[in-house]
Amino acid sequence: MKAKPQDHAAPASFSRRNALKTLAISSAVIAAPSLAANTLKANNPTNNCQPSYDKTIAFEGLHQAGVLTPEQKNATFIAFNVTVDTIDKLQSLFKILTKRIAYLTQAQTSPKTANDRMPPAESGILGTHIQPDSLTVTVSLGHRLFDNRFGLDKIKPYHLVEMTSFPNDRLEKEWCGGDITLQICANSQESVIYAVRDLLRHSAPFMFPLWKIDGFLPSRDIDNHSTPINLFGFKDGTGNAPTNDKQLMDELIWVTTGSKEPNWCTGGSYQAIRLIRFNLEFWDRTPLEDQENDFGRHKNSGAPIGMKQEHDDPEFDKDPHGDRILFDSHMRRAEPRNPERYTAKLRRRSYSYSLGLTSNGLLDMGLIFVSYQKNLKTGFIDTQKRLNGEPLERYIKPFGGGYYFVLPGVKNAQEYLAQGMFEAIKNAS
Repeated sequence: MKAKPQDHAAPASFSRRNALKTLAISSAVIAAPSLAANTLKANNPTNNCQPSYDKTIAFEGLHQAGVLTPEQKNATFIAFNVTVDTIDKLQSLFKILTKRIAYLTQAQTSPKTANDRMPPAESGILGTHIQPDSLTVTVSLGHRLFDNRFGLDKIKPYHLVEMTSFPNDRLEKEWCGGDITLQICANSQESVIYAVRDLLRHSAPFMFPLWKIDGFLPSRDIDNHSTPINLFGFKDGTGNAPTNDKQLMDELIWVTTGSKEPNWCTGGSYQAIRLIRFNLEFWDRTPLEDQENDFGRHKNSGAPIGMKQEHDDPEFDKDPHGDRILFDSHMRRAEPRNPERYTAKLRRRSYSYSLGLTSNGLLDMGLIFVSYQKNLKTGFIDTQKRLNGEPLERYIKPFGGGYYFVLPGVKNAQEYLAQGMFEAIKNAS
């Protein structure tokens, strides 16, 4: 039998409920002038706080931005296959990507077009003064790039493999793989689109897009710095390790000196992308008790069942038979905290998506699951194996994505993305 969520509040008596009702009415009367003033203030645009689009997230650094960066509101994930046939042309592609990302992530003034018989220098959708809007572009490489086309097979990242199906998957070829992926994130969709169009325009001679999907997060959660809620109505990413713990991030996320990897991989990470379709019509007909037992958390608070706060310890050791938090619950399978706290050695950075309707007239909505980890096997793959057969599989169907290696960062303006990789292949030749 499934454990019922505990209700810590004792039922109020009739007289108590009436007393509370009277108190609420009295408080509302007292507060009425303040409420009216606040309503007037909210309706007066001169008093409203204006959104800011001028925040810059540094492009240069040991690591690429967009991995530990707090989630922005909007994202696009786009995969490409390269069309070039020489290592020199491939190198030129990464130099162009580096130059464009460095440009896009800084405030700019739209360049003028000297000859009106020529196309404008950029799309113009952000106006004359272009603000960075917390833009990050994260570049990753698929396993197929390390075949024998360019000789990169000699220096392939150790754990980089093709994503294969798990038992509940229905992978669609047109939504899988890619030589290169770009994760483009910002706090408005127009900033993401502007960056996508710019990068496509400048990289067109070198690669062509294979698949693309747009993601979003609830604006109110990002603005309030709270854990984003997914389309099932549950918080997503509560169990992430603190990103300000450098030692822990080096242990879980980043390839470090001494890792079993080619030297050029130091500072990089592995990225798992899983495109997961939700059966929301079925989910919306599921009783709350079942929903909460499937996740192992209370829906409203995000707290482990029987607890009060989102980040409370679930105390699995005090629930050895799974009476409170079921053994089959998502949180207990994904993060059993045995033998250590961060059993799932990864960082989730996922987005919701909406693609319209399926061929059956159902909502084509779900999750762009994204995780970053130092080791694909001990990170995503082992975690997913623990989740195989979980009750949530009744409501989800993974259909695309892939595994990728996140390039190390660019430390200064003289460097370019993948520079270490090209130097390594030259030395290996």
